[in-house]
Amino acid sequence: MTATALALVLAAAVVHATWNVLAKRARPANSVAFVWLCSALSALAYVPVVAALFVIAPPRAFGATGVAFAAGTALIHVVYFILLQRGYRAGDLSLVYPLARGTGPLLATLVAVAAFGERPAPLAAAGIAAILAGIFLSAGTSHRERDARVSAAYGIGAGVAIAAFTLWDKHAVSALALQPILYDFSRTSLQTIVTLPLALARGGAPAVRATWRACGREAIGVAILSPLAYLLILYALVRAPVSLVAPAREISIVLGTVVGARIFAEGHLTRRALAALLMLAGIAAIARA
Repeated sequence: MTATALALVLAAAVVHATWNVLAKRARPANSVAFVWLCSALSALAYVPVVAALFVIAPPRAFGATGVAFAAGTALIHVVYFILLQRGYRAGDLSLVYPLARGTGPLLATLVAVAAFGERPAPLAAAGIAAILAGIFLSAGTSHRERDARVSAAYGIGAGVAIAAFTLWDKHAVSALALQPILYDFSRTSLQTIVTLPLALARGGAPAVRATWRACGREAIGVAILSPLAYLLILYALVRAPVSLVAPAREISIVLGTVVGARIFAEGHLTRRALAALLMLAGIAAIARA
């Protein structure tokens, strides 16, 4: 992995952990309304960025294939965000976040190796193994044992969605050479459209207004930081294979789980420290590969 790709991945990890902490802190009564609100705010935030892009360096047209890929990733992201938000409502950040982030790269890496023919160097493969071991070591049990199975199921489901859109988007920005900013703007816009009927069915405008009053600041933070984190990953995927990018980005788990243990009083600090050492060793191995 090049230094540029690694820098993009590490920056994305910090941003990603931050917006997940905001999403956990929000704990909205209506998950669908919160997801729609974040999507709509993201699409609005993208408008000046996309306008500037067309002025500075107009991207080539998407075409029918590009639109289809943007629609596909929007659908997968809708599933991901709803599962993640419901997982945070049911259980601890330090349980849901590691499971989601660990399941995703594990599946993405296996599929990338099997389907795309990617073959990481031995040192990189050792780094991937260390990161994945650290991810699953960091997944502690919930303080609310009755909620643990439910929240774990949501976390694993979100991880499957992560694997799906990582592989899907790798093909879009690499093989199809779609412009990452325009691609992600299309994704957020379509995601807003897709979630609108769901939001209307789950309380409509009153539910959205109530969600805004209850956690508007968190929604703004998630709306800005979530696409920023993923844009950084899309640009990294242009420069490096998915089998290296997907595991390396999970350094965010170190930040997320430490915050969960300290701010949300979820414990497991010793286990988190050991997991952090494993993941940092894995990052170092990938950087040298």
